Amino acid sequence: MVVSLRDLRPGQQGRVDRVNGRGAIFKRLLDMGITPGSLIEMRRVAPLGDPIEVRLRGYSLSLRKEEAAQIAVALV
Repeated sequence: MVVSLRDLRPGQQGRVDRVNGRGAIFKRLLDMGITPGSLIEMRRVAPLGDPIEVRLRGYSLSLRKEEAAQIAVALV
């Protein structure tokens, strides 16, 4: 089942299926290591829902929900 990264709950993991978007946001996500096939885990969500913290490739990363919506994840 493929869902958006922003739809994961804390503790859930998935494998990046694809990164949507164009231009600077797309390049920025790829530069941060969010590439197809990467294992990614939702760590926590800020009290007001934005930003979110994810863990991938051994480091933690904070993303805005609009950026997370551009990342399709296959649940593991």
